[in-house]
Amino acid sequence: LFTGTNGLRTSRLKGYVQKIEAETREFLADWGNEGEVDLFHALSELTILTASRTLHGDDVRTKLFREVSELYHDMDQGLTPLTVFFPNAPTEAHRKRNAARAKMVNLFSKVIQNRRENPDEAHSDGTDILTIFMDIVYKDKTKITDEEVTGLLIALLFAGQHTSCISSTWTSLFIAFDKTFKNRIVAEQRAIFEGDESAPLDFDKINNMQLLHDSMKEALRLCPPLILLIRKAMKDIQVNAGGKTYTVPKDDMVLISPSVGMRLKEVFRDPDTFDPDRFGPGREEHKSSPYAYLGFGGGMHSCMGQNFAFMQVKTILSVLFREYDIEMIADKMPEIDYSAMVVGPKGDCRVRYRKRN
Repeated sequence: LFTGTNGLRTSRLKGYVQKIEAETREFLADWGNEGEVDLFHALSELTILTASRTLHGDDVRTKLFREVSELYHDMDQGLTPLTVFFPNAPTEAHRKRNAARAKMVNLFSKVIQNRRENPDEAHSDGTDILTIFMDIVYKDKTKITDEEVTGLLIALLFAGQHTSCISSTWTSLFIAFDKTFKNRIVAEQRAIFEGDESAPLDFDKINNMQLLHDSMKEALRLCPPLILLIRKAMKDIQVNAGGKTYTVPKDDMVLISPSVGMRLKEVFRDPDTFDPDRFGPGREEHKSSPYAYLGFGGGMHSCMGQNFAFMQVKTILSVLFREYDIEMIADKMPEIDYSAMVVGPKGDCRVRYRKRN
């Protein structure tokens, strides 16, 4: 019996660090010594590269990435606000989405068939999520179908692509915007690598990047990609707030907005200020009340991929800030694009970069 957490356990994450680092270094090799780049677009491309390597495996990443990326684009464009209410409305975007999904099933069916018929070939190292999904067996001993495997892969790609890209972009921009804070990030990296900043990354080094970790948490507090979480009350629930007691009736839907809740001045001091130190010893403002911090949701349905997300983003940004000095071109942070399905930056995300000695 498979549970969705198998591919996200620490033992798996340790092996993903080297893969993501390699993808990041290969991607940055095209940047040259200095230049300008739209960081949002660049990190979007890099995120899907790293996701493909860890989710799909070496054979798909090496031979089929362009095709998978194009199909993903068509499916992504078919997810609109209208889709939430009318998922099968007869629109051109939905038609392309459905066609792309059918092609994706066909593509991965061939990959799965090739892996099963040629087990001795070096398709991947066995740590990718596709390999795990292929071995799923349900409680009634039924084996998973190729279409179900593809559906799970699509779900994971959608769950992580936008959120990780947006999280890495906001974190990078907040760091680059404040030169003093950027110097602290670089100093942490130098301390962890003990002067040898070209040394390979590993899971322990990633876990020791506390300031970078808190920076990502703070970026998610200020700019959460998901601005509305929905829960159903399974029983009457009493809630105490503002000195009053309220009852949420059973079967009512409860809507929570992380973008509002994580900027409450009663919970976070100077809530509109980027201040990663608020999570550190002596302050720990995120522990001031239950579910004060909702960067990855909360409760039994909190994001199961948050450890992967931290590992992925921290690996990418560790390489980025060790390899390049980054500064924003604009004199202000981008606005938050609340019109998007997954909320990201709107405005000038360009940065100027220069290779470090």
